[in-house]
Amino acid sequence: MIALAGIHHVAIICSDYARSKRFYTEVLGLRVVAETFRAGRGSYKLDLALPDGTQLELFSFPAPPPRPSRPEACGLRHLAFAVADLDAAVRELQRHGVEVEPIRVDELTGRRFTFFADPDGLPLELYETVALPDT
Repeated sequence: MIALAGIHHVAIICSDYARSKRFYTEVLGLRVVAETFRAGRGSYKLDLALPDGTQLELFSFPAPPPRPSRPEACGLRHLAFAVADLDAAVRELQRHGVEVEPIRVDELTGRRFTFFADPDGLPLELYETVALPDT
């Protein structure tokens, strides 16, 4: 058995580098670790970090094919981010004009979650990891 220690990074290919860079850094608040232009490929590679050290690699390539996602395609289904306060995170996304699905409750864990999409339609999830006190 391999002793996996966690997820190091997730790679995403975007269609509009500037738009996606702004979304992941300014809207989602990921920290830029490194930005590299690869002249031989005519593309950028942007390394971004979450607070726990997990990284997201954002790639741009000339004319990438669209991602088939609806109906659900085989492969990576979505990327989920943990948040302590789902309501505050949703308000922040909406402040940036991001459309967010209604909040739902995971029937298996009782935790609240919602979905939204990045600029290329990649499904992203916010999953509340800290339960709010009952009121």
